[in-house]
This record gives sequence, C-alpha cells and structure tokens, in this order.
Amino acid sequence: MIIWIASYPKSGNTYLRSFISSYYFSKKGKFDFDLLLNILQFPSLKFTKKNFFSELEASQNWIFNQNKFFLNNDKVHFVKTHNTLDEYKGNKFTTNKQTLGAIYIVRDPRNIITSLTHHYSLNYDQALRKIMDENASLLEKSSNNDHSNFTFLGSWSNHYKSWKNTKEFKTLFLKYEDLEDNKYDTFKNVINFINSIKGNKLQINEKKLINSIKSTNFTNLRNKEQMEGFEESITSSSGVKKPFFNLGFSNRWEKILPKSILTKLNKNLQNDLNKLGYSYNE
Repeated sequence: MIIWIASYPKSGNTYLRSFISSYYFSKKGKFDFDLLLNILQFPSLKFTKKNFFSELEASQNWIFNQNKFFLNNDKVHFVKTHNTLDEYKGNKFTTNKQTLGAIYIVRDPRNIITSLTHHYSLNYDQALRKIMDENASLLEKSSNNDHSNFTFLGSWSNHYKSWKNTKEFKTLFLKYEDLEDNKYDTFKNVINFINSIKGNKLQINEKKLINSIKSTNFTNLRNKEQMEGFEESITSSSGVKKPFFNLGFSNRWEKILPKSILTKLNKNLQNDLNKLGYSYNE
C-alpha cells in the first residue's frame, strides 16, 4: 500500500520527505540525501514496464503501475507525487485500493510563483499562468518520446482541493508555513498520522524526532547540497547548476513579487487565500 507525500511543485515536498526519511529510515534521526531513495516519485520512468507514447496512455496506466510496483507485498511504501487527484480524461490517479493515506502540504501561492521562476526558469507572467492553468502538467526527463512520467497538475487551486477534500482515504493536510512557525508540533502530527494509518501503536521516539527536525533544518539541507550536490537540482539552459534549496523560508512574496502579478493573483485566488488563512493584501 501507498502513503502519498503530495503537493503542488515547490511547496515543501522535499523538505517533508527529508524529515520522514530521517525519522523512519535512519537509526538516530540523522539525515542523509541517500535516505530520500526510500521515498521515490510517481509517476516515474522507474515505475513502468513499457513506454507510453501519449499522456492519455500514461494516465490509463497509473493505477496498473501502482498495483504492479506497490501492492506486490505487505510493505507500506512512502511515495512522492505532484499529481492532482482530479481525473485526467476519465482516468483516476489512485484509489483506496492502492492508497493507505496521504500527507498533503500546501504553500502560499504567492511564494510558489517566486520559487517556480527560479526552479523552472520562468518569468513571473509564465509562472502565474502555470498555477492558474487547469490543464497544466509536468513531463520531465523523458526519453524516446516516453510519457511514463507524465504528471497532471491542473491549477494550484484545484490541486490542493482535490487532495484536501477526497473521501477515498485519510489525508493529513499541512501548511508549509507551519514547518517554520510550529515545526515541532507539525512534525509530531506527521508521525502520529503515519503511525495511526499503519496501525502502529509504538510511542514516538522523542530523541529521534528532535534529531530528525534538527538534521533537516533548511539551512542544513542547503549547506549539504552546496557540499555534496543534489540530484533533484536542475541545470539551466546555460549549463549552470541551480540550487534546489534556494530561499526556503526566506522567500517572502512581499519583498519579491511584482505588484502587477500580486494584483492579478489576489484577484483570482482571493477565496482560496482566505480559506487557507493566508493574508489577503497588496
């Protein structure tokens, strides 16, 4: 069965995976990038037995591939995804037959935009159109026209709602900002949720919890990337390696986001911002 670590891109998924992998896959809660290999991404070229030559064909095999790779034993698999739960041309992403539960992390879209511009080399207008596009998708690192890693995003608004409101399975809904403002309680809730849906009655290892929080501090992750490199970082069109752990909690839309983009985003996403408790101002 699968426990999804889900989010819209650039919302803190890797930060959350780092903590979970540190707590569950290390002896003492000390993080290392190799631990992330315990939480791989889906859809992915790694989790398919054949090439798919269209987005439709890839989506038709999402559940088949989950059954093939994640249901062949009694093991619970942590799996990262950026896919929405909304159907793609009639095809579901997953169901409660494959999924034990999910942890979804949402982030203020005004900060997502600034991260998207850095990570994907987009300008602000392109990033805004991306998060508003109900047909948005990702198709990275494909070869030979293989669409096996096709990820259907949809709009940012539809994305978080699809996971937050699902009745298929239990979902723990987190805010990225709480990983800064209320880190201990938030990560403790993550462990309690995972143990609960797994039927694990073990008490939380407080020392390991603290170590996992400390060793995955954003500054530590950024320094570790600078010293060791990180395979999930992207190379720009000019051949320059762009840091994956860039601004983190220092990313403040109030200081960065152009006024024109902020006005458009606030106008279009006012209801979402209010519902999620994000301040609505210019």
